Amino acid sequence: MTPHRKFPSKNDVMTRTPDPAVRKMLVHLEKAGIDTSFDRFDTQKPHCGFGLNGTCCKNCHIGPCRITPKSPKGVCGADAHLIVARNILRWTAAGAAAHGARGREVMLALKGAADDTLSLPILGPEKVVATAKAFGIFTETKTVKELAGEIALILLDDLCRTLPGPHLTLEAMAPPERLQVWRELDILPIGAYHEVFEALHRTTTGTDGDWQNVVRQMLRCGLAFAWSSVMGSAIAMDCLYGLPKRSRITTNLGAISSDTVNIAVHGHSPVLVAAIVQASRRDDLIEAAQQVAARTIRLYGICCSGHSALAKFGDITPLTNAVGAELALATGALDLWVADVQDIFPGIMDVAACFHTRVVTTSDSARLPGAEHIAFDHHHSNLNQADALAEQIVRRGIQAYGERQSGKVFIPQARMEAEVGFSVENILATFGGAEALLELLRSGRIRGVVNLVGCNNPKVVFEEAVVKVADELIANDVLALTNGCAAYALLKLGFCLPEGLSAAGPGLNESLTPHRLPPVWHMGECLDNARASAFFRAISNAAGEPLKHLPFAFSSPEWSNEKGLGAAMGFRLLGLNSYHCIAPPVAGSDKVARFIYENTRELLGAVMVIDPDPTALAKRIVADFDARRAAIGWKSAAAPTSARLSALHAEQQHSHAHLHGHNHTHHHDTEGHHHE
Repeated sequence: MTPHRKFPSKNDVMTRTPDPAVRKMLVHLEKAGIDTSFDRFDTQKPHCGFGLNGTCCKNCHIGPCRITPKSPKGVCGADAHLIVARNILRWTAAGAAAHGARGREVMLALKGAADDTLSLPILGPEKVVATAKAFGIFTETKTVKELAGEIALILLDDLCRTLPGPHLTLEAMAPPERLQVWRELDILPIGAYHEVFEALHRTTTGTDGDWQNVVRQMLRCGLAFAWSSVMGSAIAMDCLYGLPKRSRITTNLGAISSDTVNIAVHGHSPVLVAAIVQASRRDDLIEAAQQVAARTIRLYGICCSGHSALAKFGDITPLTNAVGAELALATGALDLWVADVQDIFPGIMDVAACFHTRVVTTSDSARLPGAEHIAFDHHHSNLNQADALAEQIVRRGIQAYGERQSGKVFIPQARMEAEVGFSVENILATFGGAEALLELLRSGRIRGVVNLVGCNNPKVVFEEAVVKVADELIANDVLALTNGCAAYALLKLGFCLPEGLSAAGPGLNESLTPHRLPPVWHMGECLDNARASAFFRAISNAAGEPLKHLPFAFSSPEWSNEKGLGAAMGFRLLGLNSYHCIAPPVAGSDKVARFIYENTRELLGAVMVIDPDPTALAKRIVADFDARRAAIGWKSAAAPTSARLSALHAEQQHSHAHLHGHNHTHHHDTEGHHHE
């Protein structure tokens, strides 16, 4: 077993986390005697070494078995290599199931909108047409609704196919060079449901005993994750709700207003959230809020629901990621917390109970003890009741406003503007096509592009790793794309503003300043990894080079769950390296670890790089980009600038605190968003 690694403590987080609002809320919660995930993480130490190494097997009830020098095999005869491989396959399958399950809901909604069984407008006709052309089903005689219905059926078929046949989304959207690689490796998936089904089958008692065959199934699950659970779900969302819209918004806890009905939406499913957005705009419900002395109704986003609704509708203020949810609750200023699925920790109920906040769950997949359940049912037979459910939910928030305990309201003075809503379509329109971006890359003014994403993990200081990686990347003229939980740190600290170019390299400044663009482009929720991969493919097509040759990469420094493993695998299957500060649980098998980290270079053209030091990790990305650039004959990029954006932000915060004092709290009022 490898030695225990020292993980940061809550005190480390309170000292080093880059967002001042997080520090203030942790102090506030500690004074109130309320535990958070950071306290619970400390009480788990020391962590189980068998779990960290992946050498604990509990797939049957003969065990659980663990691998030690004294017992090198489990009761059934499985060795460390097989046990580690089976565990990591189950993780990958769980990630495919997670994104696929919530994607199915929006695919069903798209089909319902097309069939007129749901009263939903199709807000993305341009996406419908573009997708229909990619699938080869477009004709001038078909209506947008007819095309949308056919697309929905294709997406659902790819998701749940059992009869072997071509995976249509993958065949239509994937680079031909990659398709050939995957065919030769025999890892093309039948369908997401089937590959998850098969993964659980192979890893059950006494089935697949060959660790190499098990990891091949992991690659199939990775493709199913990327091209059905993610890409298919993203297509359905863009068809139904339209492409993202560029806008400037205000974020962080200081953006919470104290005189409005405040409703937070937390999770990943867009269908009911979209209806809640519409309900919150209704004159009669705003009037009902005013009758209880609130000025209006405001919506706040937690985790990916915040990113998704923000990009599509604008009427939502993003606050924090999944790990920060308890901190947002502890402001005491949120009247209703609407939770659907994924990255919703049960611990939020304990914090909500300490304040007036009501919690409503909206999915049969994710109930919380003590929460009210106003939801779509298990069969999704009541999708057509979304508007009625949304009205009921908003009225709960209005009722809760009158129960707010003013003495418990604590809104830290921390807010930041940010520019959001980037898509491949509006980026290419801004630059006049992929060729213009390609020229910036060839010339070295942009050294490369990184998709900087991922959830958060208390095994590193909260949000510090993401920020330090971004610091180093933009200083080295590397453009960053971001989405999901990691994006909150970058939104809150000025990376998503044009002013963030003050700490970017000269080439990035020259490339982006004429367009008034920030050094980090916010692309939405975690599902919007599909936007990043589409952006990479657009540049690859323009360059006439396979992705594995280009200076592109994926990085999730603080990843923490099965979906994060699937996301990294999805980009590595494209031939792009993945970079992380946290290792997957494979150290117990040198063979599986070697396959995961190194051997995929020969198979896929990409490796997995782990370095717990985020600055060193970013420097490795830069060095790898320089090697790729040299190999294809592109010009060298400039030396990095000495400034770092997080340091500049910290200096500004210190100056503000010095001028205004340290012990007061501002209750801010922030209105809507300014769309371009």
